[in-house]
Amino acid sequence: MSSVASTYAGRRVLPFVLIVALFFLWGVANNLNDVLIAHFKRLFTLSDFQAGLVQSAFYLGYFCLAIPAALFMRANGYRAAVLVGLLLYGAGALLFWPAAGAQSYPFFLLALFVIASGLGFLETSANPLIARLGDPERASQRLNLAQAFNPLGSITGVLIGRSFILSGAPPTAEPLAATRASEAAAVQLPYLAIALAVLGWAVLIRLTPFPDVATRSDVDEGVGAWADFRSLLRAPRLLAGVAAQFFYVGAQVGVWSFLIRYSQQAVPGTAERTAADYLTASLVLFMVGRFAGAALMSRVRPLPLLSGFAGAAALCCLMAALVGGGAGIAALVASSFLMSVMYPTIFAEAVSGLGARTKSAAALLVMAIVGGAVFPAIMGLVSDAAGSMIRAMVVPALCFTVVALFGLLAGRLRP
Repeated sequence: MSSVASTYAGRRVLPFVLIVALFFLWGVANNLNDVLIAHFKRLFTLSDFQAGLVQSAFYLGYFCLAIPAALFMRANGYRAAVLVGLLLYGAGALLFWPAAGAQSYPFFLLALFVIASGLGFLETSANPLIARLGDPERASQRLNLAQAFNPLGSITGVLIGRSFILSGAPPTAEPLAATRASEAAAVQLPYLAIALAVLGWAVLIRLTPFPDVATRSDVDEGVGAWADFRSLLRAPRLLAGVAAQFFYVGAQVGVWSFLIRYSQQAVPGTAERTAADYLTASLVLFMVGRFAGAALMSRVRPLPLLSGFAGAAALCCLMAALVGGGAGIAALVASSFLMSVMYPTIFAEAVSGLGARTKSAAALLVMAIVGGAVFPAIMGLVSDAAGSMIRAMVVPALCFTVVALFGLLAGRLRP
């Protein structure tokens, strides 16, 4: 009996490892965008609003593909949805090669949209699949372990961008016509390597035997059914969670997207690569905060902790907007520690008590990631109008205030 149990467990270990790695892979893509904004702004001589369209194109992919991903997963199973996500991710990364050859900013935005479409499939399918690859009583433990690999991917993405994409030129220096082609080409090899890794991972997942739970359809459970989505429009706590997630992701993406730009304005003369180091430090603090937050939740209830962290993050961003300088940079870096508990806590509290509708609710929460498309563009408009990215940090301060209100009020709302 023990031999049979060992074999059964072994058959789940490799699929589990392959799916956990997806959290790392989409972390790489998400935070390479923060480097691309600085790179494209100089390469194409963009305004802050135009540079912010990097995130708009990217996070619109999540918004447009979350429900189609849920419906596809319902009909074809988790693994099939994962494979579609990886193929789209790889295809979008490959598009960076011709986009660089054409030196076309709209072409780059299209490539980012395709990548994010793939990530919409991955995020909608990977989280529930991890939960089902093992003992149901340990589902939360497995999800927390998987989520820990996401900031590792984020840090890797920034390091790739810092080392292979950013030129190290002064922030005000526009590339000469002779060097513009080489700077555009700087993105080709990193994204080609990412594409090959992602497509290779898809092959591994396709060739690896997965448990039946990962390959069968979930039609009988109503996963992604339209009736579920209609009923969820009458779930106040979920709708509040979707709104909170919209504002949270907008604030997080806004802070990280413009941290390089902010640093160069707050301390004039700061080189791109030095500013990228501040972003790396932010992501390290974000990862540390994930573990610290999990430990604190053994003593503090999740919603009060969420409110406290969100309120403190709002104050950090307000300080960055009003004070500037090195103190402002330090406040923004510190805010990343406070962000760490927000996404998983909002997610868990929003779907609490939804039972069989949880997976359909997950698709709506993934759609809320579109906040990352909206708020960086708003910050760009504020910066262009005020003539300073420093003042634009009032936008994420307001967003974090909304998250704090969710933490205060969610416990009173019915599922």
